[in-house]
Amino acid sequence: MASTVEQSPFFQQRRAKGEIVVTEPPKFDLESYISNYTGPTRIDRLHHIGSHSPYLALDAYHLAIAEAKRGKNVHLYTTLVEELSNIAPADPAALTDTAWAEKKSRDTQLEQERLEHELKSYKNNLIKESIRMGNEDLGHFYYATGDYSSAHKAYMKMREHCTSNKHLADMTLRLVYVSITQKSWMGVQTNLAKVEAAQLKGDDKTKLEPIVSACSGLAHMSIGSFREAAKHFLNTSPAYLTTEPAANITWQKDVISPNDIAVYGGLCALASMDRSDLQNQVLGNNDFRNFLELEPHIRRAINLFCNSKYSACLEVLESYRNDYHLDVYLSPVLNTIYSRIRTTSIVQYFIPFSCVTLDEMTSKFPVSGFRIEDELEEMINSGTLDARIDLVDRLLISPPTNPRYSVHADALAMADKYDHTLRLRLTRLNMLAAGMEIKQDKTAAGEKMPSAMGEGISASLRGLGSKIGFS
Repeated sequence: MASTVEQSPFFQQRRAKGEIVVTEPPKFDLESYISNYTGPTRIDRLHHIGSHSPYLALDAYHLAIAEAKRGKNVHLYTTLVEELSNIAPADPAALTDTAWAEKKSRDTQLEQERLEHELKSYKNNLIKESIRMGNEDLGHFYYATGDYSSAHKAYMKMREHCTSNKHLADMTLRLVYVSITQKSWMGVQTNLAKVEAAQLKGDDKTKLEPIVSACSGLAHMSIGSFREAAKHFLNTSPAYLTTEPAANITWQKDVISPNDIAVYGGLCALASMDRSDLQNQVLGNNDFRNFLELEPHIRRAINLFCNSKYSACLEVLESYRNDYHLDVYLSPVLNTIYSRIRTTSIVQYFIPFSCVTLDEMTSKFPVSGFRIEDELEEMINSGTLDARIDLVDRLLISPPTNPRYSVHADALAMADKYDHTLRLRLTRLNMLAAGMEIKQDKTAAGEKMPSAMGEGISASLRGLGSKIGFS
């Protein structure tokens, strides 16, 4: 059955467009994996899995269609059914339930008219709190129907009617939520900065900190800023595991799960940090350890990297590559992350050696599709790897260095430092000898020094400067 699905017109079109199609079975169980999520992100993840994995396509689309029929997004439902009909035309779920779609469209139209009428009456009565709640209800409605642009506008209109910092923070979090759904990462970062700037105190501020860290990490990872992403994920408090809903959003299930934080944070750290940073900031991070326990293979890969077992680390990560291609947020940047981890591994491996055979490099870092020489040449040309390739003897050689020059440069720098320190000490001794020691002022606190005394000190300083040779 999987082979039939794989040869369906839907997946043939995806291959023709150059998109990723994961043909091998994943390591995770679909139902267990998707149970970590609720709301629109559940459908989004199921849709991504179904459209990238022939092995899980039917199960994923069945779950996604059933979930869509429980909501109000008729367009999403019809899209899912249409794609399933291109994968398995004979499947019962591939037939559009036109009765449901027509009834749901009528119901949503009536609900929209009711909400707009209520909001109009609130504006006529000039009640700020009612207007704010009316815009919020309308924003929730637009979001549920898949009209994210209108939802964003509705939430934005709440701003002028917010009467407390808490209302303002909740409104901004809603904008963050909509921006994540739209995958508008600049909008996510802008609104998260506003959440951090909100003047919240006490428990309200404490509750939002892990949410802001997790979402900031997601945004930075999605735009390729892996160092910043790792920083935010590693700073996410373990309180995120049990944090209460904010702005009526359960962030652990509606956006990014604790397992995702472990995977995203670990991979971004491997892609952007060296061994000492990984040891101190990741493995030595007691807070992040709570997340790593959820994904033991990520912790194992980081341990192997820190112990200089780079090929074993890459093998662990490679065994999960197909799973990560089925992650809706990780898939677009996964090849870049893996490439950076591999590059860092090669650089770290070569540091202790003056030369290594290319055959040894090939065995330590196996590669398919091209030669290791081509990869090393690209790294050398980009300045990532400081080495030379000897194609005759098939060696990777570290360029010769001049240790005598380095020793002389360090000695001269140390001499300059000692000379500068000595001059400062001589200046202080001369100032003490001239009676220029600053003593505690006996006048009342805040009272200004007499101008005559100030002029005397200035004259003495000028005289001292001429004595010791300073102008």
